[in-house]
Amino acid sequence: RGSTCQGGDPVSKMLGVEENVPRKDPGDAESGSCKPETPRPTQEDQSSPEDHPPRLIDTDNDASKLSNEVGMNHDFHMEEVLPPSSLEGKVKEKMHDAFWDHLKQQLSATPPDFSCALELLKEMKEILLSLLLPRQNRLRSEIEESLDMDLLRREAECGDLHVPHLSKRILNMMTLLCAPIRDEAVQKLENVADPVCLLRGIFHVLGLMKMDMVNYTIQSLQPHLQEHSIEHERAKFQELLNKQPSLLDHTTKWLTRAAADLATLPPAGPDAPDSSSVACPSPNGAADSPVPVSPAMVLSQGFLNLLLWDPENEEFPETLLRDRARLQELESQLRQLTVLAAVLLVASSFSGSVLFGSPQFVDKLKRIAKAHMEEFNSRPEEAMLTVSEQVSQEMHQSLKSMGLAALSSDNTASLIGQLRSIAKEENCVRSVIDQRIHLFLKCCLVLGVQRSLLDLPGGLTLIEAELAELGQKFVNLKHHNQQVFGPYYTEILKTLIPPSQALEAEVASL
Repeated sequence: RGSTCQGGDPVSKMLGVEENVPRKDPGDAESGSCKPETPRPTQEDQSSPEDHPPRLIDTDNDASKLSNEVGMNHDFHMEEVLPPSSLEGKVKEKMHDAFWDHLKQQLSATPPDFSCALELLKEMKEILLSLLLPRQNRLRSEIEESLDMDLLRREAECGDLHVPHLSKRILNMMTLLCAPIRDEAVQKLENVADPVCLLRGIFHVLGLMKMDMVNYTIQSLQPHLQEHSIEHERAKFQELLNKQPSLLDHTTKWLTRAAADLATLPPAGPDAPDSSSVACPSPNGAADSPVPVSPAMVLSQGFLNLLLWDPENEEFPETLLRDRARLQELESQLRQLTVLAAVLLVASSFSGSVLFGSPQFVDKLKRIAKAHMEEFNSRPEEAMLTVSEQVSQEMHQSLKSMGLAALSSDNTASLIGQLRSIAKEENCVRSVIDQRIHLFLKCCLVLGVQRSLLDLPGGLTLIEAELAELGQKFVNLKHHNQQVFGPYYTEILKTLIPPSQALEAEVASL
């Protein structure tokens, strides 16, 4: 995620190109720098009104998208928009290398050419000023005086511009303004002697400091953005509902099905075939007496059903159209974790704690499996053949390095065979893992993520960190959606659940 700014980077200015650069403060307009566009959150529903004429929730503008993303994701933060490994990132790196090489040539010339250096110093001054709080008047005056551009231009014309001295001044100001997490990076720059390398390091750390300020501001505003997002989404939906009274038909069918699922399923243990649909067991695993169906249970079951939604079924709940892409991404992550956990479970059955007691070894196997997840989606059998061979080889090498006997040829063949069979959807290990992950997600909705992690179903402990991330995303999505559409769910659920004083109180709390 990041903001888009045209010509904001002096490197791009020198080369005459446009580039995506994260900017900090819309108030920068006062200093002549360009304004950022609001960051575009990932995984938004890209449907158009033509795709769902009467049932599309208006996504509105970028500001509402940002508030929605921040409200949904409590750990939301801005970051560089171009991954270094991407083609765009590589092009950006080459452009920057060219700029710094050009700057070095200018400063090494006789007499030196300070044109690029002046543009760079101007940008650094603007960044420093953008990091100041309104009350920091003394620092503002110090920055303006130390980096007086008119004075610096006159010095450059006379050939008296002392770039290393100015760099040291900037470093001193950065020490006062940076977050504690950047102290070490600033201190390392104090030992850089080459003037161009120093300027490049300063510019890089200043960019990090800008993003630190942006993220701090976002976190400070999160409660207000979240409240705005809830009110805005509900108001836009109500506008559509006023025009289309049938706009909740699919939502009603969705909740009706969830209530029917809960009412018709018999009590089952966590390993039963339908365990993903039953109420979350108590943390100690004891069998509880049947619990009456409640609104919270119906809503949780409804969200679990969305992770199994048939893409051909067009009756997707209207209240979740905006979150459909997010739910599809969660479903994809769930499938990947199912395969990953199945691979680890099968492999561990051949070596037990001898190898799997080492977190480093487990991480190696995770990297092997994760590297082939995209291929697994299109060619599962080929992907699992590669994974099985690499896993067995890694186990062989690890046992050998520990001075232990390697797997026999029969065990190796059995290991490879069992791993390859994970490619089949009906594979029993994969099926059990899938049920247990669904049960974990159900527990997350009922008990919360941290409490659910205390009593993970068997076979899931090796993917605890990945499950925690998936569970938190799922809980955040459900919580935000419930806050927005709770009043509508309340009215629907009242018609689905036999009334009682206790249930009515719970409905009112949705």
